[in-house]
Amino acid sequence: MKCRAARGYRPRPAVAGRPYGWVPAAVLLLAMLSSCTGSAPGGNATAIAKPGTAGVGDRLFPELGNGGYDVAHYGLTLDYAPETNRLKGTAVITARATQNLSRFNLDLSGLRVRAAAVQGAKAQVAHRGDELLVTPATAVRNGELFKTVVTYDGTPRTLESDDGGMEGWIETDDGSTALGQPTGSMTWFPGNHHPSDKATYDITVTVPKDEDGDPYDVVSNGELIAEEDKGEAVTRHWRTEEPMASYLAHVSVGYFEVHKGWIDDDLPFYVAIDPDESEGAAEVPDLVSEIVGWASERFGPYPFSSAGAIVDHLPGLDYALETQTKPYFDKAPDEALLVHELAHQWFGNSVTPRKWKDMWLSEGLATYAEWLWEEERGDRNADEIFEDFYDGTDAESEGIWAFPPADPPSGRRVSDPPVYGRGAMVVHKVREAVGDETFFDILRTWSRQHRHGSADTQQFIALCEGKSGKDLSELFDTWLFDEKRPSRM
Repeated sequence: MKCRAARGYRPRPAVAGRPYGWVPAAVLLLAMLSSCTGSAPGGNATAIAKPGTAGVGDRLFPELGNGGYDVAHYGLTLDYAPETNRLKGTAVITARATQNLSRFNLDLSGLRVRAAAVQGAKAQVAHRGDELLVTPATAVRNGELFKTVVTYDGTPRTLESDDGGMEGWIETDDGSTALGQPTGSMTWFPGNHHPSDKATYDITVTVPKDEDGDPYDVVSNGELIAEEDKGEAVTRHWRTEEPMASYLAHVSVGYFEVHKGWIDDDLPFYVAIDPDESEGAAEVPDLVSEIVGWASERFGPYPFSSAGAIVDHLPGLDYALETQTKPYFDKAPDEALLVHELAHQWFGNSVTPRKWKDMWLSEGLATYAEWLWEEERGDRNADEIFEDFYDGTDAESEGIWAFPPADPPSGRRVSDPPVYGRGAMVVHKVREAVGDETFFDILRTWSRQHRHGSADTQQFIALCEGKSGKDLSELFDTWLFDEKRPSRM
């Protein structure tokens, strides 16, 4: 998450003694109703197609995500002009219906849809706020794998929160960057933008060369599988073969110094650094390699096909984001922040919170990774860091008692201090209660059992109790769910 530096009816064949096409009146009426409502042929005759819901029932972000389908893959083809900040896009969304669908929604904010098709046939679309309503020519059957193509364009939006924070499509001094947490991904591509619906991605971006004829760099998630110089423009194709939540999808356009290498001879890394940050970020490529190796020993095998980082120059953003395979930094990061965002590749990216209220699992575990790093390399052990947070003497401890980590009062608060600092304190209490051997077994098992999936708070509690053989209900009630600042246990 955001981490501050220091989202048809067919007639029946003739039957003997009955006219061709004759059917009982009740069946004819049902067939007519099914045709009108788009009931899926070949399925349950009584299963009438209905619209998918707008939203997935997440209390903190009720309008994000959509019901009735599960996305398997996004194919995004983008043309972007940095000089005018204009974006043209075609999204090919492959999904499986989880009900008979007469209509479904996609989350899309601020861009104009020019055309849409479902299974190759023209679909009707209507835009209501940030909801794109898609009505296919023929209803989609429950269980059917279907393909939706949306063509769109416009000036992508930057979303600003009450505290001045930015997300979405953000212009930089030499291009742009797309940051999706928690709602920003809907500003540059249509989709099912909730963490519980993960998918694979192909992101292809064409950018014209600048006025001097020099190409812009385009960096995204996963691996660069193709690059083409078209004379006046350059196209780059990035692929993410492991499932990814849409808020982790990312594109950065600009000028970067690219550092490539290998971690332990079998894991490629790709680090892109803005020239304005090159001096301060000189150690980042080596640190990425070192931290990924260190974390792999503690949390289990690295969960993706590549690693890396993007160090941009974006004054005023004031946060980093764990964009999958290449966490994004608005400026040269210190070691602790780099540890935090790389730890998210296990906690948050591979194992993604099922709902936004479960975000403490990502942030608490990534913050605790910072504590472990300092314990092994710094001047405080984890017990001392815990005490500094409890007493309020640590610089990051301000505001950690505002609400329980697993119960943010609103979507605007999912990046607030309790989710991070008090979340890490919960993790430390678990370590204290079960001992180091069981604790690190819990972390590795969590990463393995839910690899490339989604998980929630109750599953984590069950794993801790199952591995330790202890009833930890009092611990979690006190440190995770209680609204008051706990007394020491």
